[in-house]
Amino acid sequence: MGNRIGEKCGIFGVYGKGFEAARLVHPGLWALQHRGQESSGIASSDGKKIYLHKGMGLVAHVFEEQDLKELKGYLAIGHNRYSTSGDSKITHAQPILEKISSGKYIALAHNGNLPSVIKLKEFLKNKKIPTQGLNDSEMITKAIAVYMKKGLNLEKAIGKAYPLFTGVFCLLVMDEKKLVAARDSFGIRPLSIGKLNGGFVIASETCALDTVGAKLVRPVKPGEMVVISEKGLKSIQVEKGQQKLDVFEFVYFARPDSIILGRSVDQVRQNLGIELAKENNIKADVVIPVPDSAIPAALGFSKASGISFEMGLIKNRYIHRTFISPEKHTRGNIVQLKLNPMKHAIEGKRVIIIDDSIVRGTTSKQIIKMVRNAGAKEVHLLVSSPPVKFPDFYGIDTPNQKDLIAASQDTKQIGKELGVDSLHYLSYEGLIKATGLSEDLLCTSCFTGNYPVDIGERKKEISYDV
Repeated sequence: MGNRIGEKCGIFGVYGKGFEAARLVHPGLWALQHRGQESSGIASSDGKKIYLHKGMGLVAHVFEEQDLKELKGYLAIGHNRYSTSGDSKITHAQPILEKISSGKYIALAHNGNLPSVIKLKEFLKNKKIPTQGLNDSEMITKAIAVYMKKGLNLEKAIGKAYPLFTGVFCLLVMDEKKLVAARDSFGIRPLSIGKLNGGFVIASETCALDTVGAKLVRPVKPGEMVVISEKGLKSIQVEKGQQKLDVFEFVYFARPDSIILGRSVDQVRQNLGIELAKENNIKADVVIPVPDSAIPAALGFSKASGISFEMGLIKNRYIHRTFISPEKHTRGNIVQLKLNPMKHAIEGKRVIIIDDSIVRGTTSKQIIKMVRNAGAKEVHLLVSSPPVKFPDFYGIDTPNQKDLIAASQDTKQIGKELGVDSLHYLSYEGLIKATGLSEDLLCTSCFTGNYPVDIGERKKEISYDV
């Protein structure tokens, strides 16, 4: 993806008497690592007390055996963070712990983003609660706590505070005895319920349910709150729901082995490649994906076009977001650290590169240069989604609109800037067709500028003259 978009967050919750819940949340977070690599945390409870451990970095860096030993109990929630609101520092790592009364706490994990926090801020200000330095997730937690301090139970407090959450959210909230999952009324981000040995698992993606051996039951519905306690699972429809899943989950974010809205993400991505091949008839010798997210689209393209598929770029799987700045001579070569061309697959050939999207274009430029340097005779870039012209306000870290290359340049200009022989995007119709879903079930705001969840005061950041 041309200059990667930052991921969203991943959340995972477990409830089951007799479970060592944190030990199930831990592999669940591993499976959701692609949704956030900045910080990780788990809160657990044994019915009496909430335990918490969180830290900066990947799941592998944050948890050791001793940490898991101390996270006692039969219910737990976990979170992988990619900052979309608030700075990236340990103070904003989740789950967030909030005191209700002596010895009583709640813990919260949030995936999504509230583009407008005016309502929340005013509510907290009226209650004399300072909001300085708090991000949206922390304000959500404090709002729920306000109602719990008045004596409401966990789900009633969430239901009461729910109208203040103006934006996109999948929430996992727990007290000492129960686990609650809630989803915004448009269901922009995925959230699924699984069953495991008489207990329940809630996860951002179904691939994480598979990891712990849980069986998928169903998604949490848009506008629904699911309460899991010793009484089992109870569903409360808080607001009328209207499904508008972010299509970017299919294009890039979700893991290919996940199922969303009944569709295999891998299959949808292959379909994107098939549609791309139908729309473009380019003579070439080889098709290569930008790994990993564009691999299924390139396979689909290869099958449909008959052009042979090669892994022409190899990814170093151990490079994640680097917290340590590289030495100045290699700083510009961070793409080279992540990808290396296979010269034998490229040299002297007419090459089609398949990528899933172009955002700023800087990474694409470096990849094309790399493929040219490896001896490609021609380089054609085909993108398995339409041009990204509008920023996201729903929990993906996309740049300002002015930094989106397709917001200021047409396809011909972008192709020239990237240095390709030709550039082709998948049409919007092709994108919708590949999902096999009705367009009205999807949020396509990055491509269309049509934002189903009101973005409030952020509207002024958008120009439609693109």
